[in-house]
Amino acid sequence: MEFGYFTLSDNHYENNDRSSNQFVADITAEALYADKLGMHSAWIGEHHFNSLGVLSCPDLVLAYVAANTKRIRLAPAVTVTPLHHPIRVAEQWATLDLLSNGRVDFAAGRGYDRREYEPFHVSFDDNQGIFEEGLELIRRLWEADDRISHHGKHYSFDNVRITPKPVQRPLPTYVGSFSKPSIELAARLGCGLIVAPFAAAMSYGGLKQVADLYHETCAKFGKKPQRLMCSYFTHFADNKAQEDAQRTRQIRYYKECVIPALPGDPKTAPPSYRYFVDMVDRLGKVKPEDLTENSVLIGSSARITEILKKVEAAGFDEVILYFNVGLKPHGQVKDEMARFMAEVAPAFGGAAKVNAA
Repeated sequence: MEFGYFTLSDNHYENNDRSSNQFVADITAEALYADKLGMHSAWIGEHHFNSLGVLSCPDLVLAYVAANTKRIRLAPAVTVTPLHHPIRVAEQWATLDLLSNGRVDFAAGRGYDRREYEPFHVSFDDNQGIFEEGLELIRRLWEADDRISHHGKHYSFDNVRITPKPVQRPLPTYVGSFSKPSIELAARLGCGLIVAPFAAAMSYGGLKQVADLYHETCAKFGKKPQRLMCSYFTHFADNKAQEDAQRTRQIRYYKECVIPALPGDPKTAPPSYRYFVDMVDRLGKVKPEDLTENSVLIGSSARITEILKKVEAAGFDEVILYFNVGLKPHGQVKDEMARFMAEVAPAFGGAAKVNAA
């Protein structure tokens, strides 16, 4: 099982004196440090207007990382594809794949925050259809050798061929999923899947159930299952005081960043987001002592290893680790990244074990 660096650039906190510019600089440095430590990948989320996060251009940050590394894989987590024209998305990530010599892992999702849609004049209520049509087009544009035309519900064009083409054929593609329609889309298109453990626990019972559903759905569409990934909030703690502080940090993230961004009002949540209503209700009631391995990694190296062994047994190929959550200081983030790669990662197969040797 491989391990990667992950961030959503959360910076929407009360009495927060960390500027967005400083945080983007910190994230860039952490992604470069992930490569130095031997992490397999760097996954950087897309957010706009500091409604939750502050990093709006993962492609540009990852291009900088690509220019300063030779090994680490480069990925958005995720590109909110309905906010962009699929032709432009296909061009941007194909170009980064070329410049990085085939190191892009592309991940797409439709987001969850109406406030990020409105300034772009994109329908939040109809974004499931926009997302599905757009992702199919992006993959067609990468794969086509000749010019293609398309006339659909949301996009229409004639005689288009993107340049450059990606180095990887096919370019690895993942769907970020909180819901069954996203799992079905990933299976139908032959994409990999990225899930959040807390969402998997709330919606399906756990990661094993998500893995089973994904494999069953792939079989239904006659597609070979691709890689399964999940993300985890990660906090080291060696005593009760440290654990209490880390739990408080995680709860603050839910209360101040996540809940305001999610479509949790049953009166306004579109039908395709109804599952978020219950999720927001649960997150609003969660207390520090309620945090379990279904949502976060908290504890010693031995405890974190124990939890991740269960993830590996559930059939997951990679875990991307969210260290810099909840205003955790940059220095502490780097310390925890290094500790993970020294004390946890060697217990698993993959690049981490090779690098440790």
